[in-house]
Amino acid sequence: MTQPQGAVEGGLDEPTELEPEQGTLDLAGEGDRWTVQDWEQAAAAVLRKSRRLKDDDPDDAVWTKLTRTTLDGIEVTPLGTPALLEGLSTTGRPTRVGPWDVRAHLGATGVPAKQANEEALVDLDGGVASLWVTADAETDLPALLEGVLLDLAPVVLDAPTAPVAVAEAFLAHLGSTTPADGTNLGVDGRASDEDLVAVARLALDRGVLGVVVDATVAHDLGASDAQELGYSMWVAARVLRVLTEAGFGLDEAVGLVEFRYAATDEQFPTIAKLRAARRLWARVLELSEAAPAEQRQHVVTSRPMMSKYDPYVNMLRTTVASFAAGVGGADAVTVLPFDSPLGRPDAFGRRIARNTSHLLVDEAHVAKVADPAGGAYAVEKLTDDLAVAGWDVLGRLDAGPESAQSLDDAIAETVARREREVATRKRPITGLTEFPNLAEQLPERAPDAAADAVRRYGAAFEELRDAPAARPVFLATMGTVAAHTARATFATNLLAAGGIAVEVAGPTGGVDDVVAAYTAGGASPVVCLAGSDAAYDEWADQLVPALREAGARHVIVAGKPRDGVDDSCAMGVDALAFLTRTREQLQ
Repeated sequence: MTQPQGAVEGGLDEPTELEPEQGTLDLAGEGDRWTVQDWEQAAAAVLRKSRRLKDDDPDDAVWTKLTRTTLDGIEVTPLGTPALLEGLSTTGRPTRVGPWDVRAHLGATGVPAKQANEEALVDLDGGVASLWVTADAETDLPALLEGVLLDLAPVVLDAPTAPVAVAEAFLAHLGSTTPADGTNLGVDGRASDEDLVAVARLALDRGVLGVVVDATVAHDLGASDAQELGYSMWVAARVLRVLTEAGFGLDEAVGLVEFRYAATDEQFPTIAKLRAARRLWARVLELSEAAPAEQRQHVVTSRPMMSKYDPYVNMLRTTVASFAAGVGGADAVTVLPFDSPLGRPDAFGRRIARNTSHLLVDEAHVAKVADPAGGAYAVEKLTDDLAVAGWDVLGRLDAGPESAQSLDDAIAETVARREREVATRKRPITGLTEFPNLAEQLPERAPDAAADAVRRYGAAFEELRDAPAARPVFLATMGTVAAHTARATFATNLLAAGGIAVEVAGPTGGVDDVVAAYTAGGASPVVCLAGSDAAYDEWADQLVPALREAGARHVIVAGKPRDGVDDSCAMGVDALAFLTRTREQLQ
């Protein structure tokens, strides 16, 4: 990453003006009053029933069992209480009221201008309010924007390889037309000083925005929420420094900047991240002695969270993500089409993407209230924790010339932890690591370099699915109903996540039945035993040698490890390592 320099001094713990204390309204009846202890007892009873809590554990142990820790090390408690608001360091809330700007992404590099123009016009006719255009020096902007009413529809440029040339081409096409509010020449905040200043001057002269602080760059590399926040403030501080040193007024420079963040299907962290971003920007402006200004937020549904397999699930992921973006106060939201991981999205994918925002705004009425999550104890606490963590990242980034490398190392650690959690299915990916369908036919899409530019969270599992195992695993079901037991289902789904089909023995009454089914099925080199503990105890010692004699060279047990077998699979197993070992035995 290019190293922005000279961020800000000071910290979040310095005194800031607090908002007025709010009153309370008690709406609970006498029969609806419950204490934290009541909740602890009820939750503890459920955890004991599911064996997640021991009978002799105290009720308040549920806090430890149910508290989860984010990738930033922030603990999120299972119950929001007023006590969470004690000692918060930051204040501030989103102020957007009414619909957000529905912004479509238009990748125009390497695509015929006529095709891109058709996509843009269809999007605009379908209710899109603005266009986010990725272009380069070869892009024919007049042809691409033909028929686009630039006084009504803002265009946000994204030209990392030629920001000045593309900005000049756009302004030439704009001519004397008064540009729509929100139009942005879009030079990246990480661009060279010369390009940043040149585009900013063009923007200031034309009365449009000029700079995008694109935090999705860090997100797409695998950054955590706090790392994304800290990175965005680091880049934004660098933008202010470069522009003011070039002669811009501080408030002029602030007025040129728009921020871009990623929204994931982790709903509450996304809401909190966007709320925290506004607080951090306000703090940067305060320490810079700039006039207070609202942070302009363009929020994009996450590319890494999507999956190539079972891609229709991406519609659900992007719906949750765009809901969180709207609730978090985003000014503009881009829902990336569900088929983006497969290549260039088709008309159906683009239609579903834009209609996602329309449904949330027009039918779910999500935009009717400003900051609907504000005041919720858990959200306020998480917002504050993320703001403090993001500020800490900014401070470490601004510490010296090695800051860029320190960010890369920190992101690498985050990626490693996330991949461990995906591998052990603590972070399940529906349709990929959970409930995969080996028989699905993926829709075909035209190649798109952007589809392969980001490593998705489930990439390791996708790589296994890309090259399915040549042979199935024989599922040695032990018992008359064993084919339908939880262990058989677990093993089948786990193996499918690695591109491994199973051949099921079906109902069996003993060793001879299983061996007969195994031989009739082609005698796979890998066998997985699936049965009850009683069945294992009763006849597994006879079954395993019989299967080995019939040709099995690698025997797995679905459940806890047992003597006499080669491997085991149960909840908590490193699925990726297990699947890799199993595939090696199938070769």
